[in-house]
Amino acid sequence: MNIQQAMVMCATAFAAPISVSYAGPCSPEIERMQAQIDARVQAQAAAGPAARETTAATMHRQPTPRSIAAAESLSAERIQAVRAAMTRARRADDAGDRSACEQALADVQRAIGP
Repeated sequence: MNIQQAMVMCATAFAAPISVSYAGPCSPEIERMQAQIDARVQAQAAAGPAARETTAATMHRQPTPRSIAAAESLSAERIQAVRAAMTRARRADDAGDRSACEQALADVQRAIGP
């Protein structure tokens, strides 16, 4: 074993207990929710087009700037709500406030849907 390998092993041995000791009361739930969010994003990206083309779409009608903005703002609002709630959950977890963390995770679940 060379010096670099020994240093990596020592650093790992010291870092592992530290990360566990700093885990908050709902860290596992936060990790599960993040995994759920990541899985949904991957699934949506892999799904391709969201829906079939409607008859109205084939009649040479273009979407209006207002309809495009409405669709984009809905998605942006939802993404922002998820980000804000996950931030609140992590802050509550860091502070050791389990009930606030659980409430923030419930907000995330409502924002992403069933």
